[in-house]
Amino acid sequence: MARGTLRIYLGAAPGVGKTFAVLGEAHRRQERGQDVVVGVVETHGRPRTLEQLDGLEVLPRAEVAHRGVTLTELDVDRVLARRPEVVVIDELAHSNAPGSRNAKRWQDVEQLLAAGISVLTTVNVQHLASLTDVVEQITGVAQQETVPDEVVRRADQVELVDMSPEALRRRMAHGNVYPAERVDAAMGNYFRVGNLTALRELALLWLADRVDEGLRRYRSDHDIDHVWETRERVVVALTGGPEGETLIRRAARVARRNGEGVLLAVHVLRSDGLAGVSPDALRAQRALVEGLGGSYHQVVGDDVATALLSFARGADATQLVIGTSRRTRWARAVRGGVGGEVVARSGEIDVHIVTHAAAGTRGWRLPVLTTAVTWRRRWAALALALLGVPLVTLLCLAADPVISLASVLLVFLLLVVAVALVGGLGPAIVAAVVGGLAENWFFTAPTGRLTINRVDDVVALLGYLVVGVAVATVVDRSARRATAAARSAAETEMLASLSRAVLAGERALPSMLEQIREAFGLDEVTMVERTADGEQTVSTCGHGGGGHSEDVPITETIALRLCGRTLDAGDRRVLVAFAEQAAVALTQGRLTAQAAEADRLAAGNSMRTALLAAVSHDLRTPLAGIKAASSALRSPELALTDEDRDELVATVDESADRLTGLVDNLLDMSRLQSGAVAPALSPTDLIGVLHTALTWLEAPQRARVVLDAPDDVPAVLADAGLLERVVANLAANATQHAPTGPVVLRAGAAAGQVELRVVDRGPGVPTADRERVFAPFQRLGDAPAGQGVGLGLAVARGLTEAMGGTLTAEDTPGGGLTMVVALAEAPRPAPVAQA
Repeated sequence: MARGTLRIYLGAAPGVGKTFAVLGEAHRRQERGQDVVVGVVETHGRPRTLEQLDGLEVLPRAEVAHRGVTLTELDVDRVLARRPEVVVIDELAHSNAPGSRNAKRWQDVEQLLAAGISVLTTVNVQHLASLTDVVEQITGVAQQETVPDEVVRRADQVELVDMSPEALRRRMAHGNVYPAERVDAAMGNYFRVGNLTALRELALLWLADRVDEGLRRYRSDHDIDHVWETRERVVVALTGGPEGETLIRRAARVARRNGEGVLLAVHVLRSDGLAGVSPDALRAQRALVEGLGGSYHQVVGDDVATALLSFARGADATQLVIGTSRRTRWARAVRGGVGGEVVARSGEIDVHIVTHAAAGTRGWRLPVLTTAVTWRRRWAALALALLGVPLVTLLCLAADPVISLASVLLVFLLLVVAVALVGGLGPAIVAAVVGGLAENWFFTAPTGRLTINRVDDVVALLGYLVVGVAVATVVDRSARRATAAARSAAETEMLASLSRAVLAGERALPSMLEQIREAFGLDEVTMVERTADGEQTVSTCGHGGGGHSEDVPITETIALRLCGRTLDAGDRRVLVAFAEQAAVALTQGRLTAQAAEADRLAAGNSMRTALLAAVSHDLRTPLAGIKAASSALRSPELALTDEDRDELVATVDESADRLTGLVDNLLDMSRLQSGAVAPALSPTDLIGVLHTALTWLEAPQRARVVLDAPDDVPAVLADAGLLERVVANLAANATQHAPTGPVVLRAGAAAGQVELRVVDRGPGVPTADRERVFAPFQRLGDAPAGQGVGLGLAVARGLTEAMGGTLTAEDTPGGGLTMVVALAEAPRPAPVAQA
């Protein structure tokens, strides 16, 4: 069965028109004759969106009962039974109600796609898992519902529904997004121009990266190796020398000059004559690159120019920045540098050779044989042998009256040594044989023919051949060993860098896999783990190009799956070491997560101990009331009227209720901190909770609290009992520390959240102490003895965060403190299904 196609409409914020656009596509497909149904669409009461449902078949939703509340969700079984060609499913990141078929709506979508049903869906950029922390920094709102980036990246089509911040705010002002009573709060918080602009940029950049991935995959699938200049990518080559900072800044300017260019820095690890490169210098240059928004890479290569150009083409670079050689002009004239070779072989890539203060400061030095004898050197040595023998012969013939046979053999031997230094053993043997024949023909009597008639001639000729072959063998072995030593040094440096990063916790597993892919020139590297349930992908980077694929085992259960070129034995040996470091990074990450969990449990246990230790204080008031009332009722010395007895009984009853609620909530808080219980989240009437919570307060406190909330405040997703405790603690704290003036409870909704503000006109709290007020037993010296031990705000924040919300402190305009409780808005009832 063919898999269904997935088309996602991506938006930067609520209200840009994603649902309207997806329903428009549904109508177009229906007009083309496709069988289209609506599985679930959230219209949020918007008239134009409701109009788009006309003419479309809307499937009834599944009803899920949870703790006495009936919630509606996508009915996956009904869609599978109906088997349309296309189904419209809104809000991909939505979390299903407990008891549903899947925990997340994107899992429902995956199930339908596997069944061959195509899906049209929507998602906002703030719900992408990789961007939640960035979005929280921008908007101050933590996203509770997320969808893995990989789910969106695997979509067959992702279409951006774009709208400028000003246009979206005009839509909101006209009442096309939220009701009129919610517009002011929304535009003053989440929907500020700066927030919307940043979210829009995130959406555009994320989509641009996905388009870039698709382009790379297309070029790989179609074997297109030349550069397509769709986006400026500037690669800067670093040697670790003093010119590095100049090159980086110049490359950054080139990237910025071309708009949103990408800056990549690369260092080729090899013994290239730049010995003694300081790791500190490279570390500083890496920090500079990353500080300018670029990325730093290291590759191993025997030839700097080849490795550099391979990396640039692999990164689809459009421009390459390198520094001019630090060797003198005479040294460059004798032996060409890397820059000239890069320019000659760069092809479509523009090369910038940047001068710098260190140019020309290194003198000429003899070439160091740091690589194995290449075919280019062998051909050059063979040409030297074939041209050198006739030249040496002519010179010796010209000097024949004054030169002996031994001198002739010595000159030919020098030629053989020179050929051996250039091309190794093979060309040297050719030079020795050809030179020996020329010496015998022209200089051994009788000349003009190949003949040997003296023993000393035989010894001289054999010695000449043996010495030539021996020298050539030594040169060849030295070159190979130098190559092996240079590669080993580069590999050791890279492994040491990896080890340091792993030990310091600086290198995450995806980053290490990316470095392995770059270092060995692979298309894709994936870490897989075999478990009892089968094989699972731990992490992956790159994209498979359909080439050679193989597994490299690391442990009994973990392996690296490589896609790309076939590795030789030397590469495989080093790769195993890299893979082991990746396994260490994986283990370290898991241990870190376990340590964080242990810390959380320890903190919870500490909080539970503190809460239990504080019970004696928080229980004192209701216990004292019960004791006093019961003692009065039992005393035979007091003449109590019926009204007195009724009042004392009411006091006992009220104190017992307060005591029961207090103990229950304290114990719930203790269990929440230890992770032993989860709150029962369900749609909750906030106004009803506020009225109930005020009964926890003493009559004088309750009289000072003013409720300022419209009746149509949306329901919140919360635990009613825990939310009562939060509100009561905040109200009690406000009345205690603001001895005069009213305490206002103000509620409103914006951007899928409901905010409750507890506003007082007290002395307020300094900015530096805002977080300290939420610490247990912290009163900041502002409460007199007998006024509590400072648990109220700590309990309130703990309960709020357990319900997936936030509790923060702000200044009250004009003086005072405002406590802001933000909770997720409960899902609205589903629209009536239309036939």
